[in-house]
Amino acid sequence: MTVKGCMFDFSGTLFRIEPAADWLRGGLEAAGVAASADEVAYWSARLEATGAQPGGTPPAREPAGEAAGAEWALRDLTAERHRRAYTGRSRAAGLPWDVHDLLYDRHMAPEAWRPYPDAAEVLGALRERGAPVAVVSNIGWDLRPVFAAHGLDVLVDAFVLSYEVGAQKPDPAIFRAACAQLGLAPQEVAMVGDNREADGGAAALGCPVLLVDHLPAERRPGALRGVLDLVG
Repeated sequence: MTVKGCMFDFSGTLFRIEPAADWLRGGLEAAGVAASADEVAYWSARLEATGAQPGGTPPAREPAGEAAGAEWALRDLTAERHRRAYTGRSRAAGLPWDVHDLLYDRHMAPEAWRPYPDAAEVLGALRERGAPVAVVSNIGWDLRPVFAAHGLDVLVDAFVLSYEVGAQKPDPAIFRAACAQLGLAPQEVAMVGDNREADGGAAALGCPVLLVDHLPAERRPGALRGVLDLVG
């Protein structure tokens, strides 16, 4: 069956979060805290190790304990769980400053995100071909302002966010909801993402899946173009 529409993951696929050091620096500036370059480098590495930055490096180890593990696994189902999970990871890093909520707020700012170099090109090409696009994301906050700030919201037909629909990837329910919003059968919709387990869940519905590498934006200039070969 010909692919007539596309679903895209957000973080690591269409956009990349700023480096952890810049993220920490932004949070400290919001708190009015002065820190040396060495302090920023040390504590941003600690934050990366605990997986405290949403969209950044996954934790080196999953949170210990059954309750903590379950909370982490279900973090994308509500806004409250998402904030609690990531500020918990921030606290686990042992920061000497109480900036955990400010860091969480910082990661939602449009300026904290950078589109991949080919994102506008590919989304624009799909629009020209009449292929509708949905952004399907495991997330606990409204990412629409990020797309609007970068001028990409006009190229997206539907935003299907886990905390809004009550299902998270790889649950087929979230992909089914996106296909329904696009008005297409799952077999007609390709899924593009960077996570084999989460984004690969679309294959259970018969969606073609294209995986890209979760790399810094400057190191991945053209991987999204591959989806254009699938769309008739």
